[in-house]
Amino acid sequence: MNHSKIKIGVVMDPIGHISPEKDTTLAIMLAAQEMGATLFYMEQDDLYLQDGAAFATIREMKVFYNSEKWFEHSAPKRMALGDLDVILMRKDPPMNKRFIHACHMLEQAARDGARVVNDPTSLILYNDKLLATHFPEFCPPYVVSSDLEVLRDFWKQHENIIIKPLDSMGGEGIFLVDKNSVNFDVIWELETQKGTYPVQAQAFIPEITEGDKRIVILNGEPFTHAQIRLPKVGSIRANIASGGNSDFRPLNDRELEIATTVGKRLIKEGIIFAGIDIIGDYLIEVNITSPGSLRTLSEPCGVDLGKVLMEKILS
Repeated sequence: MNHSKIKIGVVMDPIGHISPEKDTTLAIMLAAQEMGATLFYMEQDDLYLQDGAAFATIREMKVFYNSEKWFEHSAPKRMALGDLDVILMRKDPPMNKRFIHACHMLEQAARDGARVVNDPTSLILYNDKLLATHFPEFCPPYVVSSDLEVLRDFWKQHENIIIKPLDSMGGEGIFLVDKNSVNFDVIWELETQKGTYPVQAQAFIPEITEGDKRIVILNGEPFTHAQIRLPKVGSIRANIASGGNSDFRPLNDRELEIATTVGKRLIKEGIIFAGIDIIGDYLIEVNITSPGSLRTLSEPCGVDLGKVLMEKILS
């Protein structure tokens, strides 16, 4: 394929607010640009539908390996999204109503002829945390509920549990409730908004002290190495955004089994890029909304995973 004629649109959060040294979306854009593609930048509020077709107010974009100036773009103009070859949906969570509406518009863009990655219908159908429960053979004990007594019974059964919201990212809103906690009711009120939103409770996995393992899956195939995200002292949150540190190592047999099984399912759902999280031997999350870690895995492993991903998308 002649990449110099490829037009790639990117739906993302404001590019001026990213951390250029580690941002995965920027890494993908840099790789696509180096392959000769023309980039077009848009935010979700730039998308619109009109008379049976999808459009956006877009800006042609150039990106740079420069932490002081990592982008420049043209004046905005309107474009039919069907005129793009590929659209990368890279808007970060939360998966709120606005996100879902943007995905509906991208479904129309797909009908108009653009390839949307990841598939917007799957982004609407699947939640990053709940998708892991489609693989119960790999999950720790869990319950998803807004009901106080259901969650209390789960806590009493497992004594030490993790409670987390279904639509957050980067370790936000995660609570460890140990068997001696006196704050269970308060946490329930806060996390479920007094029983109006479900949360996920999981049995606490002590191996979190050894790190939360992020494995990227590209076109159904797991990358050979995992990023080991280590919690800072006194914390159970291993996310880098929450102050954790990281290391890297090859996948072990259990991790490869989980990632390969998940990858086979994802490719059937049109999920080209995902990041799964494993603690100990347990699958915790399947991140499909706007997975990261490409930049942080690429450099220590000596491979440009942004380029690998784009080659798979454009092949």
